[in-house]
Formats: sequence, C-alpha cells, structure tokens
Amino acid sequence: MMNEKERLRKEREHQEDLQRLRGFRPIDDDFMRGLFRKNIPLVQLVLRIITNKPSLIITSCETQADMKRVTGARSICLDAYGSDELDKKYDLEIQRADHGADPHRARYHSSVMDVENLDAGQEFNELPDTYTIFITEKDFYGKGEPVYVIQNMNITTGEPFNDGAYILYVNGEYRGDDALGKLMHDFNCIRAEDMNYDLMAERTRYLKENPEGMDIMCKEMEDMRTKAREEGKIEGKIEGMDIFAALVRKLTELGRDDDIAKAAMDADYRDKLISEFAIQG
Repeated sequence: MMNEKERLRKEREHQEDLQRLRGFRPIDDDFMRGLFRKNIPLVQLVLRIITNKPSLIITSCETQADMKRVTGARSICLDAYGSDELDKKYDLEIQRADHGADPHRARYHSSVMDVENLDAGQEFNELPDTYTIFITEKDFYGKGEPVYVIQNMNITTGEPFNDGAYILYVNGEYRGDDALGKLMHDFNCIRAEDMNYDLMAERTRYLKENPEGMDIMCKEMEDMRTKAREEGKIEGKIEGMDIFAALVRKLTELGRDDDIAKAAMDADYRDKLISEFAIQG
C-alpha cells in the first residue's frame, strides 16, 4: 500500500509531467512515440513524405520495438518500426543530439533489421529492403539538403550495390516550401494550431488537451522514469526533464507562452532562461 510520502511524490511527478507535456514537440522522441502509437495513418503520411513515395501503404507499425534476436548482442529499441504492403521495413528514429546520429549507429540499426527479418532456411535474396531513417534536430551533414540518402555502392564502378539497405538522414532544420519543409515545421511545433498537417495536429491536440490522451503521455513518462530508476541509468535525462518542467511552470505563471515554445526549440535560449530564473535540478 502506498504511504503518504510516496503518494505526494507521485502527485508531484504527475504535475511536473503535465508541465513537460506542454513543451513537447514531435521531434522529442518521448512525444513522437505517443504520436505514432496505434496511428498507422500518421506513420504512413510521414513516411510517404520522407521517402517521396506518395503511394506507400503502411500495413503495420510498432513503437518501442525491441530487437533482441541474437543472444549476447547489444539490443536496441526502435522508436517506430513499420512494414509496407511489399514487406519492406522502416525504422524511424528521432536523434536530437549529433552523437545519437553517428553513422555506426545507423549501420547497426540497419543490420539488426536484417537479422530480424531472415529466418533459418530462407534464401538471402528473400531479405526485405530496409530503410533506417534518422530525423535529426540539426542539419547533421551541414550541407542544407532536406534529406541525405545513403546507399552502399561499388566504389570501383561507381554503381549502386543494390543490396536493398537504405539509410536516410532527414534535416530537422529544413523549412522549404514543400511537403518535407512543412512536415519538419510541424515536427518542431509545440501547439497543434501551428501545424500544417491535420493528422499531426489532431494527434497532438489529443495528447496535450484531451484528458485521455494526457493520461497516455503521463503514463509514458512515468514508465520511462521507472525503467530508468530500475536500470540506474539516464539520471541526466530525468534531471533535464525536471529542470525543463520547472522552467515551463515558471513561464506559465508569468504568462510567457511564446517563451515556452522558443525555449523548447532553442537550447541556448532555454539555458539563458534557466540561468535567469536560477532553476536547479
């Protein structure tokens, strides 16, 4: 039975989670998983735009998909793992920090999907095409391109290797006047009313304004916190979430909603406000 101290702690954490929720954007991985969970139409929209395949049909999608097929190998949990009608596989990942988008990580994600999708007795040519997609908050390659497509090639002949493995880096800073530019704008929005795509806006509104949706997101954050405590890891992430929640709460009290949006998108401005209000973890 929960004692009074535990009850008060849980209530405090719940209120802090509600504050965090206000500042979430689709490019925040915790929120993105909430957006995509049991929402194939939204996943399909995003993948159609990113891959430039307007007729793409997604048949399944799993968020936080655990890949643990090889005993002893490092396991990974995919943000969103989907299949299309041709059984091609898609791993959609949010990578806000550059170190999380390291090419070796992309290679590992791609290889894990390979191992997951070829059973004993199958021929190698039965291996499905795979797409490992990193949406990065910044322009990872710094060339101003909307999407960087990586594919193996025969260096000697200069021709594609055609092994069916594709890695895409999507530039989260891109704001061109096209479908992808509008999508990346939406990925960086806090408020549903600022979004271009109805599917994104409707789901964002549900998770942020509907009591049922808010409960889903709070449960998501509570589960993440519990897992972190059990594993004794990512204390820094939890502390960072607590600090941001305190900042959002302070800005809400002052009626500075525009600053909440700016702080969520601009790390330097966020740090400036944290310093200004002397907020500590």
